[in-house]
Amino acid sequence: MTTPKPPKPPRIKPLKIVVAINPTASFGRGRTVGPAVVQTLRAAGHDVTALTEPDFEELVDSARKSMAGGPDALVVVGGDGMVSLGVNLLAGTKTPLGIVPSGTGNDLARGLGIPIGNTEAAIEMLLDRLHHSPRVIDAGRITTSDGRLTWFASVASAGFDAVVNERANLLRWPRGRGRYNVALLRELAVLKPIGYRLVLDGVERRTRAMLVAAGNNVSLGGGMRLLPDAKLDDGLLDVVVVQPLSRIAFLRIFPRVFRGTHVTDPRVEITRVRRLRIEADGVVAYADGERVGPLPVDIDVVPAALRVLAPAVVAG
Repeated sequence: MTTPKPPKPPRIKPLKIVVAINPTASFGRGRTVGPAVVQTLRAAGHDVTALTEPDFEELVDSARKSMAGGPDALVVVGGDGMVSLGVNLLAGTKTPLGIVPSGTGNDLARGLGIPIGNTEAAIEMLLDRLHHSPRVIDAGRITTSDGRLTWFASVASAGFDAVVNERANLLRWPRGRGRYNVALLRELAVLKPIGYRLVLDGVERRTRAMLVAAGNNVSLGGGMRLLPDAKLDDGLLDVVVVQPLSRIAFLRIFPRVFRGTHVTDPRVEITRVRRLRIEADGVVAYADGERVGPLPVDIDVVPAALRVLAPAVVAG
């Protein structure tokens, strides 16, 4: 009797994939990640277009042009700035976004259950998810006073956090999340509440606060769990309003943000809305760590606007 031949493994359909790489992610510490992603995808038989440009604006332009070719997926390699690039190109389309985190923030990757700090595991997950139906999540949409639209997947903020971001983006030391903490301490010297006019699902409110932020995801700033109960696919934005705090009170509550336990403080209010308007003088809005522009802004959530190459359910 002849031994039957083992069945041939199923052929994997080669896909057309665009990989946009930020070689300076995490101040250059992630420069080897992009080539590793490209090499692995090509070794798996996929048709890969690798994009690396000398500056971010050129990379955005190249990625936009590559999308016109109708790829099966866009993969971004870097931090939340690269995720913002991908979200703004793909929100409202059927092309899925893949993420291989190599930046300092990586908040959307964290919220999606994509491995952080383990390139091999993140690439392995990407390869696996390329042949499964993508996960569908919501996306936030910001409209500025001049009509410009910006999409975000994690958190949009306007207040003390945005002021700290403005300063942190100018710092060259320290690297990583410590840069944000240094900027925060410097801004504490001039800490003062901001006068806001808010419109939450059509209801107007005037208040003084340290921070107003709207989130589709749990964290910002590299793991600060500002909105610990936010869900990526519930069709709602979690809005946090932090009432005026003294410097001492702020320093006491700030460490709790990393655990998400700050929400038990009565000066921290969280509500869920579908849309909001934020107005304040002299305040700049940020979204997913990227500068959007001065207030006022209108923000709404677009359910099921974004497809991502990530597990359908994240444990815990």
